[in-house]
Amino acid sequence: MNYQQTIEYLYSRLPMFSRQGQAAIKPGLKNIIRFCEILNNPQQNFRSVHIAGTNGKGSTSHMLAAILQTAGYKTGLYTSPHLRDFRERIRVNGEMIGEQNVVNFIDANKASIEQIEPSFFETTVAMAFDHFAKEEIDIAVVEVGLGGRLDSTNLITPLVSVITNIGLDHVEILGKDLFSIGSEKAGIIKSGVPVVISQRQSEIENMFIQKAADMQSSIVFASDKWEIENEDSKIKNQNGDIDTTPLLVPEDLLGVTVTPKLSDFQMIQSSIKLQLDLTGNYQLKNLAGVLSAVQELRNQGFAIADEHIKTALMQVKTLTGLMGRWQTLSKNPLVICDSGHNEDGIREVIKNIAATPYKNLHMVIGMVKDKDISKILGLLPKNAKYYFCQPDIPRAKAVQELWAEATEAGLTGEAYSSVKSALEAAKESASSKDFIFIGGSTFVVAEIV
Repeated sequence: MNYQQTIEYLYSRLPMFSRQGQAAIKPGLKNIIRFCEILNNPQQNFRSVHIAGTNGKGSTSHMLAAILQTAGYKTGLYTSPHLRDFRERIRVNGEMIGEQNVVNFIDANKASIEQIEPSFFETTVAMAFDHFAKEEIDIAVVEVGLGGRLDSTNLITPLVSVITNIGLDHVEILGKDLFSIGSEKAGIIKSGVPVVISQRQSEIENMFIQKAADMQSSIVFASDKWEIENEDSKIKNQNGDIDTTPLLVPEDLLGVTVTPKLSDFQMIQSSIKLQLDLTGNYQLKNLAGVLSAVQELRNQGFAIADEHIKTALMQVKTLTGLMGRWQTLSKNPLVICDSGHNEDGIREVIKNIAATPYKNLHMVIGMVKDKDISKILGLLPKNAKYYFCQPDIPRAKAVQELWAEATEAGLTGEAYSSVKSALEAAKESASSKDFIFIGGSTFVVAEIV
């Protein structure tokens, strides 16, 4: 098979969560263990950092990978889902796995795939581990797909585990409350492996503390360790209008001041100013987890200087290829997309929208059908004009159903058959001082970045 035929084989042959939902999941590690045994356990040939969480794990993974490769380490990065190209999931120093590498892996392991019958995700995890081992990387940053305890990535024994925000998402799979969901995420905590919890949440902090104690693992709540303040968004001028004047730095850098709360930190002894090219204010929560993970890696002998952190965080998107996190697509009118899609993610999106100057707000929104969206619809601003759409995947919520539910929730707008047509309509309606936001689902964002 050529590359395109190989990708079509993966999509058609293997159960894929982003297309089919819960029916595609094969819980447990049995398949990935068997697959990796056939591959001579490539995951044992490289060091790793493991990252789980409801929101923020993708951004955290990309920031850590950028810092490690800037510090001179050959860095693998495994994330999901992809937005445009399957190969986004597997990178080494920012470079996507080659098309021929994908072809060769499937060709060499087709018999095993048809015998084991792994899911799409299990196959891509095995492919990533195999690629990282063959590339002889120094360290891999591995993002959990769903949950943690039963996730295929949980085959690794990392140097440090990181758990970001815990929120209500995939409740039909992980549990209907924060404790249940957090317990699944805590499944990545390994015996004797330090764990960083990015955000202390009072409802579940004791669960993490107990799990770490059971595993004899040290635990750090990063939000206790760092004071991080947003200096300015670099998107406003002094009059509060959208600023189109060229700056000395990229316009979408987020300026922050970081101060350690404890005096015994080896890294950053006093306040330090950083600029992030990942600009949503929610990145401040992720940044605390990233800095604490870096601190733990430094404790284990990694040579990561403050300057490496500064340099990397200014160019995470360039270094790692990350897209879809409060990403500015154009100005006049301002067009921004964000892949936040659950209740907590949408709350953060709304905060960012509220902090952005505009004359009128236009919202291009699409969602998936296997989630209760009533709370999300209740969070969305009612003073906006909506362009409801349907992403081109089987899991997409039918646009007429979305429109009907949104109308009942007090939102005003029209239904469009595609993301593209909805965005075109928004652009035709918007003036140069307006703001167009695109989101509601990763799959909506994937069609426009």
